[in-house]
Amino acid sequence: MTFKRVTPELSVSAQITLNDLQHIKEQGFKSIVCNRPDGEGADQISFAAIEKQANNLGLNCHYLPVVSSKVTDDDIKNFENIVRDLPKPILAYCRTGTRSITLWAMSAPKTYSHEEILNLSQKAGYDLSGVIRRLKNNGETQISKADFSYPIVIIGAGAGGVAVAASIKSRSPESEIVIIEPNEIHYYQPGWTLVGRGVFTPEQTVKTTASVIPDGVKWLKGAAAAFIPDENLVIIDGCRTVKYEHLVVCPGIKLDWHKIDGLSETLGENGVTSNYRYDLAPYTWELVQNLKKGKAVFSQPPMPIKCAGAPQKAMYLSSDYWFKNKVINNIDVEFYNKGEVLFGVKEYVPALLEYIKKYDVNMNFNHELIAVDGKQKIATFKVVNGENESVEKVKFDMLHVVPPQSAPDFIKVSPLVDENGWIDVDQSTLQHKKFSNIFALGDATNAPNAKTAAAARMQAPVVATNLLYARGLSKYQAIYNGYGSCPLTVELGKVVLAEFGYGGKVMNSFPSWIINGKRPSRLAWLLKEKLLPPIYWLGMLKGREWMAKPEKLSDKSN
Repeated sequence: MTFKRVTPELSVSAQITLNDLQHIKEQGFKSIVCNRPDGEGADQISFAAIEKQANNLGLNCHYLPVVSSKVTDDDIKNFENIVRDLPKPILAYCRTGTRSITLWAMSAPKTYSHEEILNLSQKAGYDLSGVIRRLKNNGETQISKADFSYPIVIIGAGAGGVAVAASIKSRSPESEIVIIEPNEIHYYQPGWTLVGRGVFTPEQTVKTTASVIPDGVKWLKGAAAAFIPDENLVIIDGCRTVKYEHLVVCPGIKLDWHKIDGLSETLGENGVTSNYRYDLAPYTWELVQNLKKGKAVFSQPPMPIKCAGAPQKAMYLSSDYWFKNKVINNIDVEFYNKGEVLFGVKEYVPALLEYIKKYDVNMNFNHELIAVDGKQKIATFKVVNGENESVEKVKFDMLHVVPPQSAPDFIKVSPLVDENGWIDVDQSTLQHKKFSNIFALGDATNAPNAKTAAAARMQAPVVATNLLYARGLSKYQAIYNGYGSCPLTVELGKVVLAEFGYGGKVMNSFPSWIINGKRPSRLAWLLKEKLLPPIYWLGMLKGREWMAKPEKLSDKSN
């Protein structure tokens, strides 16, 4: 980790890890300030975990979370007070360091001239020209002149963003596209289920962002923070502005760990884990191997969530290991689901129930995890049955948690969302309902489909086609039918391949004599383990739309 010195009293950095803390102490820092809200990234260590280890090393810690480019007057004042009062030198961090140095710049004008602020930030590797303009403009971001301008702007370089960029390029190679993305790492998140069973290593699910950006597409490293759609502008970190003709928004989903009291403080220890985070999936596998007796609890939060089958997948694969190692009779496997059914598409439930019986899983519906006491190993659930509400405390030896989920914070406060905080799109065309030059795909939209990588694979060609249609470069529009897929890993070597569209309509990709999705299948496992990763890396992210050709909605030539 590189610590970028701004002043003798303050340095900034990107997200730190637990392994960085000893080095931070050795470098002479006395205090740490976190400016990044928990849950922004799939590999993000919670502040509670950072604080706990930092305090053990004698370091002071302070949490001042700031939404990217949403630095308020209160944030500035609080940062000023923190820097004044904490032992120095101080290391402030966020996702890239930009928020931290922006806070310093906005709180420092009395001490430093604008030119000095700009020079010091440039020496640290940050362009704060947008911040300086904001300071000179009485705290408002200047939008009369954009810092960057591109015909097509894509927010996010996750599965949806990279795939849609590649799909546009495959249809219109001359199109000028920029992807706005702050992270240097791209994750194949569907692989984390198999990391949690020891089938994949974590490293098999990771590539650099630079390596997956399609040829001919520019990467603007930064975090999108706000939208001004009436001006066709995106504000990114550092108070910089990006002008667009057409915009595609696919920022992914936020994991709300903090909504479960005590969870952040105990994740990764005390038997508490989750396959929803890159660094925790190996811990799942460790816990599974070491558990010989006791109670294993698996939780599922309120919908919508990313891959609704993932909570069950962890449970089935863990139980399969205990079954094959002949300890399952000594382990009480419990499934606690906020919902009222095992799986939302009824056609797949009978096959799943066979495994529920095989592993002797006790199912608990209408149970929402609200608190975790890691030291005492107690999980607290809110139980709602009709008008009756109660609280149930459950002892555990292993707890696999799936957190509540929502759209990213900068999305929820934007003019792009519906009343529930999701990007408001037409479910068929994925075009924004109010702003016709904006499209969206992936987990942050309000389309009533499953939030899976398989859905994004089908959505990307649709958005690419419809965006080019809007630009006069396609003869027809395309329609998205809600397709999503959930390969339910019911045991090592067998998968129930659930494929469905809007309304829970079963949509099989293969004839039943090849893969019967309603039954556990060895071929479906081979698809999950051997074929889907290269389809993802070499197909979906490269604009090769294998089995993903979009359905035509209309044709100009007719």
